[in-house]
Amino acid sequence: MVVSRRVSGRFSALVLVLGLVGCAEERPDLANTMAARAGLPNQLLEVNQTILERRQYNPDRNAYFGDLHVHTGYSFDAYAFGTIATPYDAYRYARGEAIDHPAGYQVQLRQPLDFYAVTDHAMFMGLLKEAANTDTDFSRTEVAQPLHNLNAPDNYGTFSFFERSRIFATFLPAVLADLVDGTLDQKQLEPVTRSAWADSINAADQFYQPGEFTTFAAYEYTSSTDEMGNLHRNVVFRGTERLPAVPFSRFHSQNPEGLWDWMDGLREQGIESLSIPHNSNGSNGAMFALEDWAGDPMDDSYADQRMRNEPLVEITQVKGTSETHPGLSETDEWADFEIMPYRVATTLPSALPGSYARDGLLRGLALEQQGAGNPYKFGFVGASDTHTGAISDDESNFFSKVGLLDGTPEQRGSVPASFLMRTIVKFSAPDMLKDVEGRDFLQLSSFETWGASGVAGVWAEENTRDAIYDAFRRKETFATSGPRMKVRFFAGYDFEESILTDTGMAAKAYDQGVTMGADLPADGGRAPRFLVWALSDAVGGVPLQRAQIIKGWVEDGEPNERVYDVACSDGLAVDPETHRCPDNGARVDLSDCSITSDVGANELKTLWQDPDFEAGQEAFYYVRVLENPTCRWSTWDAVKAGVEPRADLQKTIQERVWSSPIWYKKDGGALEKILDKVTELAGD
Repeated sequence: MVVSRRVSGRFSALVLVLGLVGCAEERPDLANTMAARAGLPNQLLEVNQTILERRQYNPDRNAYFGDLHVHTGYSFDAYAFGTIATPYDAYRYARGEAIDHPAGYQVQLRQPLDFYAVTDHAMFMGLLKEAANTDTDFSRTEVAQPLHNLNAPDNYGTFSFFERSRIFATFLPAVLADLVDGTLDQKQLEPVTRSAWADSINAADQFYQPGEFTTFAAYEYTSSTDEMGNLHRNVVFRGTERLPAVPFSRFHSQNPEGLWDWMDGLREQGIESLSIPHNSNGSNGAMFALEDWAGDPMDDSYADQRMRNEPLVEITQVKGTSETHPGLSETDEWADFEIMPYRVATTLPSALPGSYARDGLLRGLALEQQGAGNPYKFGFVGASDTHTGAISDDESNFFSKVGLLDGTPEQRGSVPASFLMRTIVKFSAPDMLKDVEGRDFLQLSSFETWGASGVAGVWAEENTRDAIYDAFRRKETFATSGPRMKVRFFAGYDFEESILTDTGMAAKAYDQGVTMGADLPADGGRAPRFLVWALSDAVGGVPLQRAQIIKGWVEDGEPNERVYDVACSDGLAVDPETHRCPDNGARVDLSDCSITSDVGANELKTLWQDPDFEAGQEAFYYVRVLENPTCRWSTWDAVKAGVEPRADLQKTIQERVWSSPIWYKKDGGALEKILDKVTELAGD
C-alpha cells in the first residue's frame, strides 16, 4: 500500500485506512480467449454458438437476467474514485469472471448474467481518464494538471479520499468555466468522447455471443431540473450496425424532450433506441410531473412521444427503490423497502408525489381520463448503477458502487468507525460522523440508505439482441431486487383452473390472454382472471413467502390503490376479508443471519379474480412477489465484523420481484380509439 505524499499529516492516516491499491487495465481478445479455453479454432466455436442459439429458441419465451446500467472508468465519477475497469472488464464480470475492485479485493458474481450494457455518462465521457494520462493532448491543458497519473498503478495511493472528493467536486465546473470563457474549445473534448464511445461499442460487439450472452451499445444521459430533480436516463440501442458518432448529452439539451427529438430523428434514419429513466425516487417530483418541461399541460403528442421513447422505468437500484413510499401508500405494509429519501447526490429531501413509479402509473391514468393521453404507461426493470463495472446484487457480499468511497463496511457506515478513523474525522470533518446510541459511524454520504439491487428480467424467445430488445419494447419485463426470481403474469377472460397444471401453461396463456406490459380490452363487462406464476432463485435462493397483485385506479379524479395477497406459501390461505396471507413463521437469526429452513415455497402459482372489479373502471395491475425475510447487507457487514447491527437501520429485508403492469381498458384499448378517431374525421 502506498501512503499519500501529497496530503497533510492529519489526512495521511485516513489514506492508510482507506487502503488505496489498484490494478492494471486489461482488454482481452474474447474470441481468442474462448477458443483457447475450449481448445477449438474460432470457426468451430462459431458453429457451436449457432447450434446453441437454435437449441435455446423457445416460442413460449425464456427468462433472461441482466443489467442495463453499468459504469466503467470512462465515467468521470467512477474514474475519480479509483475505477479503472474498462467496458471489456465489465463484460468479463457479467460472464462470471472475477475482476479487481478499486479497494484492492476481487469481486465475482454468484451466477453469470444473460445480458449487460455499459452505460457510461455521455457528458465528459473518458475525460478524466484522458486528463490523467500524461501522453494525451488534453492532459497538457491547465485544468487537467491536478489529475495527472490519478489512477496510474505506481501512483494509485497518492491521492487521498479528500483529494479525490475535491477532484470530483471541482473538475467538471472548472471545465465548464473554461468552455464558457474560451480557454477550452469544445473541439478539444469531442474527440475524447468519440474515442471512448467507439471503444464502448467495440467492447459490446466483441462480447456479444448470440444465443449465450447479449450486449447492447448504451450510455447515460445525465440531466436534472434547476431544483436538482434527477432526470437521468440510460439510452439503449437495438443494434450496433449504425450508431451516432457522439451520444446526445446534457451539453446538447438539459430538457429530456430534446433527447426524445434526437432519438426520433435517429429512428427516421433506421437507428432504433429507447431510454430508461432511473432514480425517480431522487427526482424531487420531476420524473412523473403533470406538466411538460416548459410548464405547459401535457397532451396526446407529448404522451405519444414519451412512450415511443421510454416504454420502461428502472424501479430499483443501489440508490434506492422507486416502486412506492410509505408516505404515498399508507395501506401497503411492504412500501418501506430500501427507501433512499434524498435528491440524488445530496441529503436534501426529495418530494414524494411524482417521484415513485406507482404514483406515476396513477398519474398516467388520471391524465388519460382528462384527455391528455397517458405518458406513464411503462414497464419495470431493475439495474445496479454500479460505478465499478461490477453489479453488487448480493446482500451477503455487498460492495456498494463508488469504488474507493464506499468499498468497505466502515465507509458505508454499517460498522462503527475505528478509533483511528474517529480521531482523524473528528479533527478534520466532524460532520462526517453520526452518533447512533453511543457509537460513531461514518457519514460520507447517504450510503446507509443504499441497497444491494437490482436486476432486469425479460421474457424472450432467445438470448439475442433482437429478441431481448423486442421484449423491452412490448414491456414483457420484470425487476428483481437482486435474486434471480422469475415471475409471469397474464390476464384473460377464458382461463380455467386446469391451466395451472397444464404443461403448456405459457402457450395457452399467450393464446387466451395478454401478458405483462399489455392492454386487456374490456369484454362485455366480464371480470378478467389473472394468472400469476413465480419461481424462487434456483442458485442459493430463498423460498418465496407470498405473491401479491397491486391494483391502481382513479375514481372521481382521486388516485386509489390496493394490495391483494393472491398466493401464500406452505398451504396457507388468503384471508378473504383482509386479503392477506397468514404469517408463515419465517424468521432470521441476527447473530449469524441464518434463516428458518423449513418454510416457504419454491413456486407460487394461482388464478385470481379481482373481488372489487368494476367493468367501467380502468385500472392497472402488477405482481409483486416477496421472499422470506433475510439479513440486509448492513446486518451482514456487522455480523462479519462481530459487532451489533446499527440500531437505526432495518435489520432484515424481504427481497422481491415485480412484474410489469397489465392495463384493463374499458373502451377496448388502442384499436377502438383509432376507430373512434377515424369516425370523427369522417364526420368532419
